[in-house]
Amino acid sequence: MPSPSAAIAIPRCDLGGAVEQIDLEAQNRGYIAQVVLPIFSTPTNTGTYPVIPIAQLLQNRNLLRSPRSGYSRGSITFSEEAFCTTEYGIEEPIDAKETRLYRNYFDLELIATKRAVNAVLGSAEHRMVTALTDPAVITQTGAALAPWSDPIAAAPLDDFATARYIVWSSTGIWVNAVVMSKRTFLNLRDCLQVIDRIRNNSNYRVLAGEMTPEMMASAFDVERVIISDAAKNAAREGQPLSVASAWPDSKVLVAKLATSNDLREPCLGRTFHWAEDGSQPLGTIETYRDEQVRAEIVRVRHEVQEKVTYPKAGYLITAV
Repeated sequence: MPSPSAAIAIPRCDLGGAVEQIDLEAQNRGYIAQVVLPIFSTPTNTGTYPVIPIAQLLQNRNLLRSPRSGYSRGSITFSEEAFCTTEYGIEEPIDAKETRLYRNYFDLELIATKRAVNAVLGSAEHRMVTALTDPAVITQTGAALAPWSDPIAAAPLDDFATARYIVWSSTGIWVNAVVMSKRTFLNLRDCLQVIDRIRNNSNYRVLAGEMTPEMMASAFDVERVIISDAAKNAAREGQPLSVASAWPDSKVLVAKLATSNDLREPCLGRTFHWAEDGSQPLGTIETYRDEQVRAEIVRVRHEVQEKVTYPKAGYLITAV
């Protein structure tokens, strides 16, 4: 008896649109991996890219020209770093019988897609957080003067000033972002030092609990305060649920993030993305039929590598 023909995966742009309509866009769900480490699209899945040593960027050169002589010419020497993207993906089966049993209650295909997208984005978030909160990677760290959860004693602006100047003294670059968890942000909304700074900056009364990320960015004097609102189950598989912030509440990152698509720009890091195999940064959604289990299979996948390029462009404030 002939076996069924091989299943063909079909890209599902319609499911991608439906997912966005139910608020599954990465930033709206609190995922920040591709905000902190912006996407760089690469034509190959492995290779090298140029890195300009900080010493070369800051080198003072002799530009004096004598009559009838040539001008001094730059001779910046690049170092090379390697990258290699990896494919990440997951499949969710949609059983034919269950589809008919529950079709009057909910759309199983949409729910399966939501679960798969969550898994892909959550995995990227975990990899980003693991790299950027590891003191072996971000070696510039320091403890907060007082817990940021104490609205009276906390001195987050002093802690930030220390971090900013250490990054500058290491790189000659001013930071442009502060990254924290939602719980840390909520604590800072009640912090007297932050409230006073915003009042002085804006010349109007700001009540505790009213400030926005944009107002807090003005207090820190950076372009952005980036808030991680994603959650994770911190318990091991099979253990009782333990909900925790994807970005640890005990750490705040002060950093210079990429502002362009130029790999020569000194910044904390990027997400290398290879699209030639059909990958999309937030996940390609595909479906195919598996007759052996009588189910439609939803697959979500992408091919990326999260890469820290200038570790000294970041500083971790700990135990906040």
